[in-house]
Amino acid sequence: MRLKNQIYTGANNKKALFDLTIPEQFNGKLLLFLHGYKGFKDWGCWNLMEDFFLKKHYGFCKFNFSHNGGTVQNGIDFPDLNAFANNRYSYELTDTLKMIDILHQTVKVKIDDFILVGHSRGGGIATLASTEERVNKLITLASVSDLESRFPKNEKFEDWKNSGTYFVNNARTKQRMTHNFSFYTDFIENRKRLDISSVTKHISVPCLHIHGDKDSSVLPFESERLANLTNGTYLEIKNTQHTFDAKHPWEVQELPPKMKEMCTLMDIWIKKQAQH
Repeated sequence: MRLKNQIYTGANNKKALFDLTIPEQFNGKLLLFLHGYKGFKDWGCWNLMEDFFLKKHYGFCKFNFSHNGGTVQNGIDFPDLNAFANNRYSYELTDTLKMIDILHQTVKVKIDDFILVGHSRGGGIATLASTEERVNKLITLASVSDLESRFPKNEKFEDWKNSGTYFVNNARTKQRMTHNFSFYTDFIENRKRLDISSVTKHISVPCLHIHGDKDSSVLPFESERLANLTNGTYLEIKNTQHTFDAKHPWEVQELPPKMKEMCTLMDIWIKKQAQH
C-alpha cells in the first residue's frame, strides 16, 4: 500500500495532506511522524527518513498539520497564512488523534506496534497524544518539553495581547507570518490536556528522546527533561543541531550522516524494546 498526498479532514474541518506506505514485507511496526513548527511532511529529509524505515519493513505515515499554512493544492511551504495565524496546539493534537483513527481504519494488516515520532514542536504534540490507548511507543526528536514556555514573554506578550497579533519572519521563504492571540487563549482554555508535565504522568508506553548536543533552537535539556518525565531513554547525538544537519530543500538522495545516525538509533531502540 502506497498513498501519497491523500486528504484528511483535521481540526476545525480544515483539510490537509498525508502519506502512508505499508511495505509488502510489513514487520507490523507503524511509525506516525509529526513535523515541527514552520514545518511540513515533505520538508528536507523527511522523505529519506521514510525510505530508511521502509527498507527495514516498517510502515510509515507522515502528515501536515491542518493549520500549518499548507493547502491540499500546495502542501509545501505556506500559501495559507490565515490558517497559520489561526493555528493552536489543540488543533495539532486533534489532527494527530484523527490520523491515529484514520490509520487504524485504513491499514488492513495487523499493526503490532504503533509508534508516534515527533520532531521539535511535533515531539511535544506526540507526547501529549501518547496516552491514547492504541499508541505503543513514543519517540521524540529535538523536542520541546513544555508548550507554554514557547509563547512570547513580558513586553512582547503584552504587545501581542493588546494588538491581537504577533509576527515571525521565515528566513527561508521571506514571509512575515502571523500568530493570533487565540493561539494563547486556546492554550489556557485547554491547559489540562496541553500541559506536558501533567500529561506525562499518564504515559505508560516506552519512550525514547533524541537530541543533538549543538541544538540552539530547542536546547538539549528539553529532551533530558522529557526523559525524566516519561521514565524514558535519552540519547544525545554529538556535533549536530536542531535538524540533525538536514535543511530544506535537500538536494541529494542520501540522509546526512547525523540524521542517519538518528534513524539507526531509533531502529535499534524499537527492536530492543521488542525483546523485553
